Amino acid sequence: MNKIDVLLGLQWGDEGKGKIVDVLTPGYDVVARFQGGPNAGHTLEFEGVKHVLHIIPSGIFHQEKVNLIGNGVLIEPHIFQQEIEGIEAKGIDPTRNLLISLKAHLILPSHRMMDAANEQAKGASKIGSTLKGIGPTYTDKIARNGLRVGDILAADFDQRYDALKQAHLRAARSLGFDVDAFRIDGMTLAQYEEKWNEGLQCLRRFNLVSSEYYVNRVLRENRRILAEGAQAMMLDIDFGTYPFVTSSNTITAGVCTGLGVAPSAIGKVMGITKAYCTRVGAGPFPTELFDETGSLLCSLGHEYGATTGRPRRCGWIDIPALRYACMINGVTELYVTKPDVMNDFEYINMCTGYRIDGAVTDEIPYNYNTAAITPILATYPGWKQGLAGITHYEELPNQLLAFLSAIEQQTGVSIAAVSISPDRKDVIFKSSTSMQ
Repeated sequence: MNKIDVLLGLQWGDEGKGKIVDVLTPGYDVVARFQGGPNAGHTLEFEGVKHVLHIIPSGIFHQEKVNLIGNGVLIEPHIFQQEIEGIEAKGIDPTRNLLISLKAHLILPSHRMMDAANEQAKGASKIGSTLKGIGPTYTDKIARNGLRVGDILAADFDQRYDALKQAHLRAARSLGFDVDAFRIDGMTLAQYEEKWNEGLQCLRRFNLVSSEYYVNRVLRENRRILAEGAQAMMLDIDFGTYPFVTSSNTITAGVCTGLGVAPSAIGKVMGITKAYCTRVGAGPFPTELFDETGSLLCSLGHEYGATTGRPRRCGWIDIPALRYACMINGVTELYVTKPDVMNDFEYINMCTGYRIDGAVTDEIPYNYNTAAITPILATYPGWKQGLAGITHYEELPNQLLAFLSAIEQQTGVSIAAVSISPDRKDVIFKSSTSMQ
């Protein structure tokens, strides 16, 4: 029986997971998303064209491969329909190779309203939500009030939908939220509901499956599955920088609950990290740069959220956080992205530890959000050259190789590949055996 391989982001998201999934997909039979929803933004670029996926797995452009939206994923029907239409415009027929779990939960328009109401109620303490309805939908899931994909086939779906919507309206008004003034993409709630219902019709075109049975059957048949994570380790609901986190388990353990597989079914765990760090929204970020270097990383790296468009906060790579992520997830190999952003830097810094109240630690403290953390930095010379045209790992500049070697030594995990441009062809594997 095969095991399921896992690909995860190890920082605060935006590490380049979509691209690496796209590159690795030829070695797999199935690509499966196991958590998150339209708050994710996985960017792929090939033949000079950029593609951004939010709900659909990043293997969708390989039509000979099956893509699965697992039970742990949240689906917003209107956004899903827009994504499908974008894929179809590129000459791809997603109905041929996309399966959807009957147990995936639905994001209602009123969930998005509740997201805005909750953020407004938090005031200065707001967490920087993407306002896609993720938190309220997971809240209803845990409270056993949610609606699932399979429910759209039920005769009483409209009544169940209206009952949940009315509960949301009462809750929003109790928070002092102006329901009548609320808009989604410039539309009133009622206007957006029409688009949402069109999305339900799109959803019904697809093969809705008992995904846990499907996944385990594929493994028994010795076919290969790649589980694709969304968001990233440091946004995990249990082990991230709570409360500045997403509402799901973004870690390896989330594969078990988000796809319905046993822990013993987990194989390789591939962790993605940028050569520096970024973060969108509020929350702690010990290595954040507020100077010209931080602005340079943002502009050269085109660091703007694929989902929100917000500029990302930028800083040096954070080894204590990266080591923590490797530990929690059982990472077996690393993929490093975007060193090319720093091609012209005179020097590159790496945070190797924290100084908190005069004491030095390499662990993530419980009070990570409030502690006065001073990053301890190690400095490496920059490589001062472009990386275009390099096709073999050993051809990378010596200074970059030294920096990558330091990441391996600090984390205790070997690097499998490095991405040196946004294009899928520019992923350089350390050895041929790493390429599946």
